[in-house]
Amino acid sequence: MQVINNHISINQAAEQLLHNKTGTTTEVTANGLSFQDIFNAKASETKEDDKISLKFSKHAAGRLEDRNIRMTDEQLERLTEGTVRAQMKGIKDSLVMVDSLAFIVNVPNQTVVTAMDQTDTNDNIFTNIDGAVIA
Repeated sequence: MQVINNHISINQAAEQLLHNKTGTTTEVTANGLSFQDIFNAKASETKEDDKISLKFSKHAAGRLEDRNIRMTDEQLERLTEGTVRAQMKGIKDSLVMVDSLAFIVNVPNQTVVTAMDQTDTNDNIFTNIDGAVIA
């Protein structure tokens, strides 16, 4: 390894990191964990975080109550799955259709901001959304 002014070249550093004796980097952080340990832990957390818990805004809850809309557990699960799918596509404000029900969901906040049934969707116009999911 050629050292110039106490520095090695980028190529030499890369070569050293990529081709050490074990073939992988195993430097330990201050807390005693390797990068691989930390990466695996974060990957596991991400999988668990994929499960979301939807909240209903006051407005959405009021709409459901006013229209006497009762959701089944299966419909709520599909609404949640639709929100996860929207999240995976990077949608911020999504229309999620479940049977004859339409929901506008703020995906980053995991909040249903409004809900409507077939009687409310006669105009078939939805604004302030950047994506739609049919669940």
